Amino acid sequence: MTVALVLLSAFLHAAWNALLRLERDKDRALVAAIGAASLVASAVAGVRWAAGAPAPFPGAASLAWALAAGGLEVVYFTSLARALESGPLGPVYTISRGGALVLVWPLSVAAFDERLTVASLAGSAIVLLGLGLSSVGLPARAARAGRGGALAWAVVCAAAIASYHLAYKAALSAGGGPSAVFAVSLIAATAINVLRLGAEGRRISGGIVRTRLPRVLLMGTVCGASFLLLIEALAAGGTGFALTVRNTSVLFAVGLGWAIGERPQRAQVTGAILVAAGAVLMAW
Repeated sequence: MTVALVLLSAFLHAAWNALLRLERDKDRALVAAIGAASLVASAVAGVRWAAGAPAPFPGAASLAWALAAGGLEVVYFTSLARALESGPLGPVYTISRGGALVLVWPLSVAAFDERLTVASLAGSAIVLLGLGLSSVGLPARAARAGRGGALAWAVVCAAAIASYHLAYKAALSAGGGPSAVFAVSLIAATAINVLRLGAEGRRISGGIVRTRLPRVLLMGTVCGASFLLLIEALAAGGTGFALTVRNTSVLFAVGLGWAIGERPQRAQVTGAILVAAGAVLMAW
């Protein structure tokens, strides 16, 4: 059951990135979708609390870390939108997720006393090789605005992913309820994004909601469900096991990229496979 939950979470995560890739105005469409995702997460957290779950935030530390994760999510969502504006889904997704894995691992060793092993070192090297191959799949046209821009934003996205994962881990370690932590994080991210857009951006984002409501709700629901399913899997099984299986999302992203009309290069496919294989070693 745990494996099925994690695989479904991985597919849904790659799927909402694919939906975003199809949007013309990715930044403003993403803000609208994350607003929908925050409603989904809040509903789940509310139902659990009403059903007798413990207090979602037993202390100020867990709430503070959840809010910090929300701020980091803003950087993630913004950089993801920028990367997908100038690069195809497969390599952007692989670089952002694989890069985050390489970044979060040494930080977790330092901050949370996670073990350093030969397998994790070897896995990190394989992930780095996969990231290098994946960058070949970025567009070569208009090097500064195309390939270079997509790569730079994907790297920023990777750093944001690594950072908000550490913030989530700190919030959960302080006793925060998983679904409540995620809900508060998304609500904070939505509020910051709405302010960031400015008056004109909010007007355009509101227009997207009015004219494309079913698609916005679909993207937001898929995004929220992908994270909530992962939380369920983490509660039911080992963390390392769950996160390792979820890294199959890089392979789903390559397949979904092909489904929406992108044609991945051989180096790109090989890079995604290496990132997934390296992740397995890192969590061995």
